[in-house]
Amino acid sequence: MQGKENHVPLFHITKRTDVPWYKVWIIRGIAILLALLACALVCGTATGINPLEVYASIFQGAFGSVRKTWVTLQNTAILLCIALALTPAFKMHFWNIGGEGQVLIGALASAACMIYFGAGLPNWLLILVTALCAIAAGAFWGFIPALFKARFNTNETLFTLMMNYVATQLVAYFVIVWEVPKGSGKVGIINQATEAGWLPQIAGQKYLLNILVVAALTIFIFIYLKYSKHGYEIAVVGESERTAEYIGISVRRVIVRTMLLSGALCGITGFLLVSGTDHTITTTLAAGRGFTGVMVSWLSKFNPLWMILTSLFLVFFDRGASEISTQFALNQSFSDIITGIILFFIIGSEFFVSYRIQFRHKEPAAAEAKGKEDEHV
Repeated sequence: MQGKENHVPLFHITKRTDVPWYKVWIIRGIAILLALLACALVCGTATGINPLEVYASIFQGAFGSVRKTWVTLQNTAILLCIALALTPAFKMHFWNIGGEGQVLIGALASAACMIYFGAGLPNWLLILVTALCAIAAGAFWGFIPALFKARFNTNETLFTLMMNYVATQLVAYFVIVWEVPKGSGKVGIINQATEAGWLPQIAGQKYLLNILVVAALTIFIFIYLKYSKHGYEIAVVGESERTAEYIGISVRRVIVRTMLLSGALCGITGFLLVSGTDHTITTTLAAGRGFTGVMVSWLSKFNPLWMILTSLFLVFFDRGASEISTQFALNQSFSDIITGIILFFIIGSEFFVSYRIQFRHKEPAAAEAKGKEDEHV
């Protein structure tokens, strides 16, 4: 009997079902506290800096002034917009890793309109044309992998990932074509003298319009996914393509339509970056947010409203960690280490959100074994 007991595993993992939202955030809150403790340990042992001063500098970097606060909110809006774009595809289990490229293509279309039409169109019409071209370009970049997936069942993860590199090289080529001055390797500020194609400021705030646009898109995507027929079809296709076909849903049509929407929203992001804030085009314009948006969407369980908090949280630590290097004269790598530790704990907490670890109960097992032995005797 002792040999059989030894074969009983110490613990086993079971999947959680219907976890209340408050328990999810309790688990994540514990993960954040543990992350902060780990960061404090690293700070204390590696640099000798008081961890409380480090955390104060993180807050200072994100919200230390009015300008820093607006930049934090602007970065949150851009990251949120990309996460919103990726979410319909992810909910359909179409793994669109091409957000970076779709944003760059939308930005490239915006820059082209501002450069070629900046002198010939009224500003309101130029902005409208620029927005439409950016949306069309992003939608087209999303349509290509969707078509191949629908027709030939290609691997969408690899396809969209490789299209990021194509988009980056296209931007690199046109940066050389449009470079100002020649030989500088950069475009510079587009229409700096005339501000043609630039989005107007609201209440004297450069970033407010971007934030309002993304807020409207957040509400739209929430309603679209939760209450519209298209959102229902996306959910059914994500659960089972066979079930979708059985009840009369065209899986191919849903794939193509959803990726058109996903690419179009990424195109809007590119438009907001070029016309709204940066007013230039570079290969690093998206700054990796196409990949960070994947994490935002996943951590929020594809809920657009929770994505607001998740995006703000990630941007807060990203901007705050950069302040550490500046304030304490540390290498930029140290701020990356702090950010990495925090993200590691946050991502790791998702395991405990989805699964439960149940340990072996020795006493009941022993009692059961003894009962069987007595019965045998």
